[in-house]
Amino acid sequence: MQTHFTEAQLRDPGIARANQILRACVHCGFCTATCPTYQVLGDELDSPRGRIYLIKEMLESGRAADEKTVTHIDRCLSCLACMTTCPSGVHYMHLVDHARAHIEKTYRRPWRDRVLRWLLARVIPHPRRFRLALLGARMARPFARVLPDARLKAMVAMAPERLPPASRNDAPQVFPAQGARRLRVALLTGCAQRVLDPAINEATIRLLTRLGCEVVVAEGAGCCGALTHHMGREAEAHRSAAANIRAWTQEKRRGGLDAIVINTSGCGTTVKDYGHMFRTTGMAAEAAEVAGLACDVTELLARLAPEARAPEPLRVAYHAACSLRHGQKVTEAPKALLKAAGFAVVEPADAHLCCGSAGTYNLLQPEISGELKRRKVATLEARAPDVIAAGNIGCMVQIGSGTGIPVVHTVELLDWATGGPRPRALGPV
Repeated sequence: MQTHFTEAQLRDPGIARANQILRACVHCGFCTATCPTYQVLGDELDSPRGRIYLIKEMLESGRAADEKTVTHIDRCLSCLACMTTCPSGVHYMHLVDHARAHIEKTYRRPWRDRVLRWLLARVIPHPRRFRLALLGARMARPFARVLPDARLKAMVAMAPERLPPASRNDAPQVFPAQGARRLRVALLTGCAQRVLDPAINEATIRLLTRLGCEVVVAEGAGCCGALTHHMGREAEAHRSAAANIRAWTQEKRRGGLDAIVINTSGCGTTVKDYGHMFRTTGMAAEAAEVAGLACDVTELLARLAPEARAPEPLRVAYHAACSLRHGQKVTEAPKALLKAAGFAVVEPADAHLCCGSAGTYNLLQPEISGELKRRKVATLEARAPDVIAAGNIGCMVQIGSGTGIPVVHTVELLDWATGGPRPRALGPV
C-alpha cells in the first residue's frame, strides 16, 4: 500500500511504525474471510482491510478521529485472526492499537460512552473495586429491564450468581517447589481473573510446584494493562505495565527468574508486547527482557512434560482463545497436554473464530458479542463434550453464560490429572 506521510509526521515513532505496517498491506482481502465482525455485519469497513483504509486516511491527514472511523474501529475485536490469515505479515495489532490511542486523544465521545469507558477502566483492573462492582451489579439485576442502555444491561448480566472468596495465594509470596527445584518462575495473578475464578491461579500454583517450580507472586505486580491498552488509554496501560516490569525486574535481580508464567492469554499477548510498548522509553531494555521471559502456562508445561492421567474419561471440547491462537501463536501445546493426560480432545467447527468476549468488548458491543457467543456455543455443543476447556478467563465467562456444559481452564484439568482436586465446575462425582 502506498503511503504519503510527511517527514515531520514520520519523526513520530508511532506514525513511523504505522507507516511500516500500512506499506506491508497489498489489499488482497484474505483477512475478510476470517474476520468475525465482517462475517456478522457484512460491511467492508468492519473488516481489517476496511479499517486499515480508515486508519490510513485518518493518520495521513493528521486529523482528529471522526464518528464514522470511531464506530468501525470500536467494532474491532482485536481477535487478530487477520494476522494469522495475512500472507503479507501485516501487523494489524500495532496499527489498531495506535489508532485507538489517536482516537482517545482526538475524539470526544458522547457523555454516556465516556462515563461507561471511564468506569470500566477504573474498576476492572482493580480486584477490590471489581468485586464491589459485581456485587452491586448482582443487586441491580431485578431492574435490568428498565436500564436505558444495552451496555448497562450487559454489565449487570455479567455478574455471577455467586462470587468465590478471594484467594490468599494471590498475595505477594513464594511457593516452594516440591522436591528438587527445576525452575524459578513468576506468576502473573492478574486482576479480573482473581475475582471471577481464583481457582485458576490456585491450580496453576499447585501444578507448577508439583513439577519442581518455585513460584513467585511478585510484590507490586498486578494488572497487565491490556484492558486499558485496547481502549486507547495509553498512559493508564503503560503505568500498569511499568509496575509489572519493575516488580519482575526486581524479582529477577533478587533470585533469578526462568520464566514469567501467564494463565490468562489476553494478558499474555500484552506482556509479550511490552518490548514494543516501551521501545522508545528508558525502560526499553527491561521491558524487552520481561517480554522475552513471558510465556503461557501451557508453553511452560510443554517443557516440563508432566506425567498425567485423567481421573475420568472425559470428552473435552477445547476452545482456542484468540489471544492464544492468533496473538501468541500457541496452538498445539494445550491440546497435546490434554491428550497426553488421557482426555479425549475435540475442537469445534471454525475454531479460529472469536467467541465475542475480547476484553471489554462484550460489555461495549453487546449485540455483536452476543451473536458471536451464540455461534461459538453452537459449534462447541455440536461436539457433545462433557466439559469445555479454555485458556482465558474472558472466554470462559462468555461461553459459560451461553451453555450448561461446564467450562474450566485447561490448567485445572491438568492439575486434576496430576493429583490435584477435581475442578469445582465439574460438580461432585
